[in-house]
Amino acid sequence: MTPVLEARGIVKQFPGVLANDQVNFTLERGEIHALLGENGAGKTTLMNILYGLYKADAGEISVKGEPVVFASPNDAIRRGIGMVHQHFMLVPVFTVAENIILGEEIVKAGGWWLDRRTAAGQVAQISKEHWLEVDPQALVKDLPVGLRQRVEIIKLLFRHADVLILDEPTSVLTPQETQELFKIMLSLTGEGKSIIFITHKLKEVMAAADRISVMHAGKMVGTVKPGETDEQQLAEMMVGRKVILQVDKGAAHPKKPVLEVNGLTVLDDQRHPRVDELSLSVRAGEILGIAGVQGNGQTELVEALTGLRHTAAGTVKILGRDMTHASPRKVIEAGVGHIPEDREKHGLVKTFSVADNLVLCTYYRTPFAKGVVLQEAAMAANAEQLIKEFDVRPTDPKNQAGALSGGNKQKVIVARELSRGTQLLIASQPTRGLDVGSIEFIHQRIVRARDAGLAVLLVSAELDEILALADRVAVMFKGQIIETLPIAEATRERVGLLMAGIREKD
Repeated sequence: MTPVLEARGIVKQFPGVLANDQVNFTLERGEIHALLGENGAGKTTLMNILYGLYKADAGEISVKGEPVVFASPNDAIRRGIGMVHQHFMLVPVFTVAENIILGEEIVKAGGWWLDRRTAAGQVAQISKEHWLEVDPQALVKDLPVGLRQRVEIIKLLFRHADVLILDEPTSVLTPQETQELFKIMLSLTGEGKSIIFITHKLKEVMAAADRISVMHAGKMVGTVKPGETDEQQLAEMMVGRKVILQVDKGAAHPKKPVLEVNGLTVLDDQRHPRVDELSLSVRAGEILGIAGVQGNGQTELVEALTGLRHTAAGTVKILGRDMTHASPRKVIEAGVGHIPEDREKHGLVKTFSVADNLVLCTYYRTPFAKGVVLQEAAMAANAEQLIKEFDVRPTDPKNQAGALSGGNKQKVIVARELSRGTQLLIASQPTRGLDVGSIEFIHQRIVRARDAGLAVLLVSAELDEILALADRVAVMFKGQIIETLPIAEATRERVGLLMAGIREKD
């Protein structure tokens, strides 16, 4: 059978980087083909070529056996190829129907006015035919994340796409929404559509894919079927070595409270409450995991705890000291380490060296400063020690931090935050965007910190990460902790329902 989409010998080079090296890829009619790989493996580059965003330096693309050249995404769309990006391309203040017809407007006779009624009718028909129920008249800003994703899929179907490229489609979904998405994907392939499913979640690949292709260092390592492999083998294909997928963390032995938060209210930049009278505590020697769909106040909570955002009400105590309105430096000096959710923006000074970044919180203290004079030798010795201990690559302390890979940037941050007498570690999305090898390392370090007696507040949109690391799970929904569970009671199903705001008694 002729593949609906085929790439042969694709080569794409950027300055200093061979992103795709003679890559071959095929997609059959009616299949879900998953694409795995580390950060920088080349999978996004390949998809951007197939969607017309990039032009390959060499190689060929065929659609249903016919050679094609895409100069833009419009060319790909005309050949039935559509892409749902990881960050949705929707206008929040437009209705569902307006978003879907954007660029393909339906107008009334005369061509001056949008025919919103006809557009809404067509959108409603498509959503009904494909089990993608959504109100065409609803404003996108009022929709939960799962329904926004449906809007993106309907947008492709409205343009008659036969091939759907889904880039990390479950990254912001609850487990229940993920299962609903998988049902939709199966329904679409049952109608003859074909799906390329890009993800880093091995469990989802095994559950949803018909075939799995793995890329490493710009090359296609191999293609397998779920029944012929397991998560361990896929991880090893991705990173080229054996990987420990589940940290053996043992039992926690919590002691005195380190962080105590009572009645905390925090406003966003528009002065709307994002954290609503929230209370929690974290004890020395335990990991409290905050689970929840991104956008329920987690970012504002962490910013308030680390002195980066003012609080409107409530109190924050660290080791019994009132730190409610403390500055970031005061918070740091109280023994708080912070792994920020945006390492590029808030974790590093990218134009500084690795050595400089490793002392960002302590550069003014002995032994790194003598009065107002920095002690370069002490900074270099500190960097060499931490680079070795935390396996930062490349190993030259003089390298600019911005030149490191995502995983190595995160190692620099973790090394800095755990090497200065930290007693409370606030880790926000600590493995976002990292490959399985870097995730393994970061998880081991977080558990080691707990075992050394640190209190750890772990905030993650990845439920697997919460369930793997946490000793207690607090579920955050619309700015509140709606329930806190011991890890033994935190089943995927129960936590998933809570993430959607549904309690068992409801």
